[in-house]
Amino acid sequence: MSHDVIIVGVGGMGSAAAWQLARRGRRVLALERYDIPHAMGSSHGISRIIRLPYYEHPAYVPLLRRAYALWREIEAETGEELLVITGSVDASREDDPLFQGALASARLHDIPHEILTGGQINERFPGYRLPATHRGVFQAEGGLVASERAVVAHVRAAQAHGAQIHAREQVLDWSVGPGRDGVVVTTDHGRYEAERLVIAAGAWMGDLAPVLRRIAVPERQVLAWLQPKRPDLFGPDRFPVFNLQVEEGRYYGLPVYDVPGFKFGRYHHLGETSSADTVRREPDAADERLLRAFASRYFPDGAGDTMALRSCMFTNTPDEHFILDHHPDHAQVVLVSPCSGHGYKFCSVIGEIVADLATGDGATAHEIGFLRLGRPGLTGLAAAA
Repeated sequence: MSHDVIIVGVGGMGSAAAWQLARRGRRVLALERYDIPHAMGSSHGISRIIRLPYYEHPAYVPLLRRAYALWREIEAETGEELLVITGSVDASREDDPLFQGALASARLHDIPHEILTGGQINERFPGYRLPATHRGVFQAEGGLVASERAVVAHVRAAQAHGAQIHAREQVLDWSVGPGRDGVVVTTDHGRYEAERLVIAAGAWMGDLAPVLRRIAVPERQVLAWLQPKRPDLFGPDRFPVFNLQVEEGRYYGLPVYDVPGFKFGRYHHLGETSSADTVRREPDAADERLLRAFASRYFPDGAGDTMALRSCMFTNTPDEHFILDHHPDHAQVVLVSPCSGHGYKFCSVIGEIVADLATGDGATAHEIGFLRLGRPGLTGLAAAA
């Protein structure tokens, strides 16, 4: 075999996997359909939230702790600032699953935290205007990951360890090798062979792994950057990242970082699903009105001029948990993500897990049973694909 591992997709997950595999001495070829980095998938948009008291499921917390350590490792190796600590706020009405879930994770895993009322949050962080009825979990170690910079850092580090990275090369097909050993990958540039294959193609997962076609559903997402009327309240030192459930829906946001404007979006924006290739990419006036209405109500000092609107894609599973597993029919193929809009913060540790799954006996010490294809939330969907 000319390669030990071929990786399809060099976004957040694929780039981290390339680094982890290459630094273990594996012969890695990573293939990306677009540029590195690019704005066609799910890893662009300058920054992504990272937070410890994970309301989605407490089993994510050990993975997050390892993710923090690995973000610092790649920073040390490349000299890039990738992880910026701002603190985090997870807030909703007291009886809402968001607050209750974040609090449960914090208590279960002994994460230092504070419980604050909406008024206390507003007083401590004056950029916020939360309802008095809200309760929030404040955690000092929350922050942001510089997402595009992190893709580049992982790629550069992988190349330094000998990985081959090809951009603007589209994978057309893949198959198992003769005798069902290894894999053969065909692109618009050529044909490659390897012992193992990692598919980390984001919103294109269902196209490249039909077993996921009913499980990995692309969805259009839109983000806004608004120039604060009071910029002093929206820097990383005074504005913690947030995860907020209000009557308008669930929103998330980050401080001004690297580009003008504080960044925020609404989870599952307008609920628009499509194939990855046909997603409506250009934001419009309706997108802007929806997002500005939220900012005007809950972050009025941040609701100044629009600096940018950008679309990206979520790739949602039915239970909104990730997929990290071997292909059910081909043990030499590893399926990575989709991440249902909350996965980027885990890229560093997912790269490590993928390297485990794609080498040796394919086992990992990380507890990922709740992310396997055979879990109850996906029962029957993969088999029927």
